[in-house]
Amino acid sequence: MALTKEVLIDKIEVLEDGTIQTREVTRILEDGVVISSQYTNRKIIEPGTDVTAEIKKVKDIAAVVHTKDVVDTYVAKVAAVKAKEEVERAAAQAQAEL
Repeated sequence: MALTKEVLIDKIEVLEDGTIQTREVTRILEDGVVISSQYTNRKIIEPGTDVTAEIKKVKDIAAVVHTKDVVDTYVAKVAAVKAKEEVERAAAQAQAEL
């Protein structure tokens, strides 16, 4: 009876905005048969993120998906959300001071 442990990324998803999501699983195998598995880590890789530390498959997907246009659109979207939150925060603060 040989027990082995493997850790691998078992799921890679690409969202509409270019965000890549990965899921890592840890499996315990007995004589090559999975006897236990647990999802141990999830990661979100936003367009424009450095992927040099990722596995080859994720790097390859990012190279195709994270085009300049996708990155620029994502950065603009994030900036717009932050600007909206700042306006709402300022309005709430002004309301509280009344």
